Amino acid sequence: MLTIRLVEEKVAVIYHTDAVKSPVHLSIGQEAPSVAVCAALEKNDMVIGTYRGHALYLAREGDLDAMVAELYGKSEGCGRGKAGSMHLGDKSIGMPHTSAIVATGMPNAIGVAFAQKFKKENAITACFIGDGAVDEGAVSESMNFAGLKKLPLLIIVENNQFAIHSPISTRMPRPNFVERAAAFNVAGASVMDNDLDSMLSTSQAAIDHVRSGQGPFLLEIATYRWKEHVGPGDDWALGYRTKEDASPWFENDPLKLCGERIAADRRLALESKVKEQITRAFDRAEKGTFPDPAEMWDNVYA
Repeated sequence: MLTIRLVEEKVAVIYHTDAVKSPVHLSIGQEAPSVAVCAALEKNDMVIGTYRGHALYLAREGDLDAMVAELYGKSEGCGRGKAGSMHLGDKSIGMPHTSAIVATGMPNAIGVAFAQKFKKENAITACFIGDGAVDEGAVSESMNFAGLKKLPLLIIVENNQFAIHSPISTRMPRPNFVERAAAFNVAGASVMDNDLDSMLSTSQAAIDHVRSGQGPFLLEIATYRWKEHVGPGDDWALGYRTKEDASPWFENDPLKLCGERIAADRRLALESKVKEQITRAFDRAEKGTFPDPAEMWDNVYA
């Protein structure tokens, strides 16, 4: 969580320089769901995420240097500079891609999970979506197929309360994600207290359910993004939310509360180590090379 937070804070500082070559959707404030779920996954499991994917990539132990280089559009990046912030992926960590189109990760995850079951692999697929994606038909259609075929699929709804600037109350009669899943024979649970221990234990139970062959599972985790929907700034002036609304989330920050449980000297040593790694990653990205235009169509399949 610390690595994710400090990397994104660094991105927010340099973003105005145009060093980062694509829009960024920061996970500051909502690092914990990705970390909790990935802590319970196995190495051979697969993960698919959204355009707000820095947290998932790093929680899945993706290479920090490669991610920062990708943000810079450099050939040393995990997508050789073609993917950018919104389409991070790395086959070596079981993360095919993230998607900039809302809800499109779900049909892709269905395909991966179906293949895992067909090949009788002891692996599952974890698909991260936001609460806004649940408005899309692709999510309902995917849950229907997953429930019908009892696919090894874990659906994580990172409920950060808003679809861009639209609160749930203006989009849904009730935010009953788990009830909706049950209609498709998809089990479910919610973690609404922003507590890291709750996320860890519930994630493990959900993954055990899926891995044991009992079928798909939807895990809703309430969270909150601190920054604007896209970009590094604050957006309180837009009027769709207030600092007072956000205050409980600031106070109950899982990163802060987790840090307080670590001895001060160890915490400072960890912070120093992470800051060194981040400084190195950004220095390397600055010195990296842009890909040759001749490779524009390499590894492009559609």
